[in-house]
Amino acid sequence: MDWPRAIKGFKAYLKLERSLAPNSINAYSNDLEKLYQYSDLQLNKKSPTEFSLHDLRGFINWVNELGMIPSTQSRIISGIKAFYKYLLIEDLIPADPSELLETPKIQRKLPDTLSIHDIDKMIAAIDLSKPEGTRNKAILEVMYGCGLRVSELTELKLSNIHPDIEFIKVTGKGSKERLVPIGGEALKALKIWTEQVRVHIDIKKGEEDLVFLNRRGSRLSRVYIFMLVKQLAELTGLRKDISPHTFRHSFATHLVEGGADLRAVQEMLGHESITTTEIYTHLDREYLKSTIIEFHPRN
Repeated sequence: MDWPRAIKGFKAYLKLERSLAPNSINAYSNDLEKLYQYSDLQLNKKSPTEFSLHDLRGFINWVNELGMIPSTQSRIISGIKAFYKYLLIEDLIPADPSELLETPKIQRKLPDTLSIHDIDKMIAAIDLSKPEGTRNKAILEVMYGCGLRVSELTELKLSNIHPDIEFIKVTGKGSKERLVPIGGEALKALKIWTEQVRVHIDIKKGEEDLVFLNRRGSRLSRVYIFMLVKQLAELTGLRKDISPHTFRHSFATHLVEGGADLRAVQEMLGHESITTTEIYTHLDREYLKSTIIEFHPRN
């Protein structure tokens, strides 16, 4: 089997068998393209079914020499393992050469977070005299109030907002749905946007149920949300490396610092594994450590 056919079949497997989101499928196929490129450049166009563990280790050394960080290497290895699992399921290979492929150790980096004061400053910097200002305030309130990913925010639907029970239904990674509580400030900002500004927009066909729209009545892009956050950070003089994901980190950190149960935070964030959520306990431990050093009589 040649590479283009193998990659095409793998993408179909990810979509139909694994039900992965388009972004995840694209990420996996892009990583496989790198393996295809390595085969072309270094292994005399060796086909995917001819690869050995030695070849795969050589590929990982190659991407390491290209300067790819451990987290990127880890993601690539995950994609390779999924690819060879697919080939094994399809009986295209007798054994999985990626089975003993080691994942590089990743040092977990504590994410940048914003204080409540920082978030208030950014929201206060929004120009509410413009129609998009009302929308942008609602965007920040919902991002921080619900801990949403950017894609979850841009795909949020009016039919999934339930103000009577103060919950929203969110479609996350792998098209998995979850219910997330939404607080009073976020609901208030949403109500102003939807009832006072959004109703006057000529909405493009097919986008009628989307919460956040641009002035032409189309969905907002992920890039716009990134630009908005960067612009507001500059306006308020924040020197941290801020992105929309910083609001999600801040949401989780403030909950954990406030004593929220880690399982509950995991549910609200839509994390598959509790270990992903546990990164936020490190922030809390630092706070506890500093408290002990300051107040314990033995210190």
